[in-house]
Amino acid sequence: MTPKGIVVIGDNLLAKELVHSLREHGLTDVALNDYEAVNDIETVIETTNLDLEQKKKNLQEIEAHVQPQTLILSTTLALTATEAASWLSYPDRLIGFGTFVNFKEGNLIEIAPALQSGPYFLKIAEDLFLALELEPEVVQDEAGLVFPRILSMIINEAVFTLTEGTASVEDIDEAMKKGTNYPMGPLEWAGKIGIDEVYAVLSGLHRQFGEERYRPAPLIRKLVHAGWTGSETGKGFYYNQNRHVKEYSI
Repeated sequence: MTPKGIVVIGDNLLAKELVHSLREHGLTDVALNDYEAVNDIETVIETTNLDLEQKKKNLQEIEAHVQPQTLILSTTLALTATEAASWLSYPDRLIGFGTFVNFKEGNLIEIAPALQSGPYFLKIAEDLFLALELEPEVVQDEAGLVFPRILSMIINEAVFTLTEGTASVEDIDEAMKKGTNYPMGPLEWAGKIGIDEVYAVLSGLHRQFGEERYRPAPLIRKLVHAGWTGSETGKGFYYNQNRHVKEYSI
């Protein structure tokens, strides 16, 4: 049974896109960052990735507003669902999931149950995503999951290639589109999904595994700190005209 009362928590494009998609598919009792606007909250979707302290605060605040039987769906791009669930008094109702913005362009959503997750809540999560005409795929509970992890690694390598002077932004993307038949180049992709989201995945992987291969490229970190995260801000690999970073061809 698909839950009707849904609150989406987050200050990002994904949160807004989820609210739009939920309403578009007939789920009208939906609110963004407003517990009072929904009569009977059956599901809360939490979408913060980069700031883990804020994520923990969000999840604990959610518990203060909902009943123990309420499903909590939480993005787990920068940490495991098991870690996120450990912050809750009722950890069995947390289910991790992972995607980027523009998720409607594909038809798949990755779901990662925590070790503590109950099968009842997993079934509700699957039914919700099916109602959004997405195909839920249950994957192992690891930071970054599958598609976000692999795409972020490709983007990271593209940024290292850029900063090492191997090729320009445009040439890197053109090479990958023509050489691999990607729908867009990795740097273009980064701007579309949000450079900060890519940084969250890479930081989470580096934090979890401690391996050099997951280390975010310094330029990604700089752009995030500057707030130049791509199409949403109008600054990034294809948007910034600042001469101070001219050496990076952005």
